[in-house]
Amino acid sequence: MSYELRTEGKDGEIIETTSVDSPMMFIFGTGNLIPGFERNVENLKTGDSFAFLIKCEEAYGLALEEAVQEVPISVFVSDGEIDHDVLFEGNAIPMVDQNGNRLNGVVVEINDDHVVMDFNHPLAGDDLFFSGTVVDVREATPEELERGRVQTSCSPSSCKGCSGTCN
Repeated sequence: MSYELRTEGKDGEIIETTSVDSPMMFIFGTGNLIPGFERNVENLKTGDSFAFLIKCEEAYGLALEEAVQEVPISVFVSDGEIDHDVLFEGNAIPMVDQNGNRLNGVVVEINDDHVVMDFNHPLAGDDLFFSGTVVDVREATPEELERGRVQTSCSPSSCKGCSGTCN
């Protein structure tokens, strides 16, 4: 699919776009997309256009106050010093919680003894408006179903649209 994603309706801020030349490719029904998106594109065919709003509750949920946490500043000490290349306001930092779950936190505030981090999804609390066109529809290959993602024809050295993670 090629699409444009906006927050808060068709006139909202553009968050993401994909083109016909570099569309979003996915395997339908694997749970890798937000449920509201899959429900809205379920019966679309090649060439169909779409435009729909997904309320935040059906997307990434409401922004939760309890997802904003104080983290001891000692967590960011490396070789006896705070790593200011990583620790600055607005930076998204990959973290691991006490149960080994990976999550991203955005640095909101830095104090002498702790760092305030927001672990909400960046689009939590936002209604999402998608508009675009179905570029192609096909059956997934057995290999794609096994991997859980679409096989692309690019390689990490020549890839322009998949961050070098394809194949």
